[in-house]
Amino acid sequence: MKIVQKDFRVSTRSRNQMIDITSQVESLVSKSGITNGDAIVYCPHTTAAITINENADPSVPHDIILALEQLVPHRDPGYRHTEGNSDAHCKSSMIGCSRQVLIRNKSLDLGTWQGVFFCEFDGPRNRKVIVQIRGE
Repeated sequence: MKIVQKDFRVSTRSRNQMIDITSQVESLVSKSGITNGDAIVYCPHTTAAITINENADPSVPHDIILALEQLVPHRDPGYRHTEGNSDAHCKSSMIGCSRQVLIRNKSLDLGTWQGVFFCEFDGPRNRKVIVQIRGE
């Protein structure tokens, strides 16, 4: 089994944002030389996350962010964390810091409407995404 690990940067422009990073991940998979296996897409930040969802309609990321904001508002008098980003930590934990995607025939094996998203909950910031590609 071959293992390749690479990373790339993501710059966010707003406090809550979902950025489609499918093409960056796909490019790393293509360059890895791995035909079949998997890719782990990982975010090493406590106020950001990685998810897979529809990337054909931009209203879907908007609606996800809206729903998360309603579930976990930015300001809540009960928060104790003094940095003012308690909501971002909660949202990151809810969504998760990584996703595994299968690789088939040198490509991500995503559904027709699926894309990989970097989710920012405490921006704007410059972030890092790590991709580990494993297989043959």
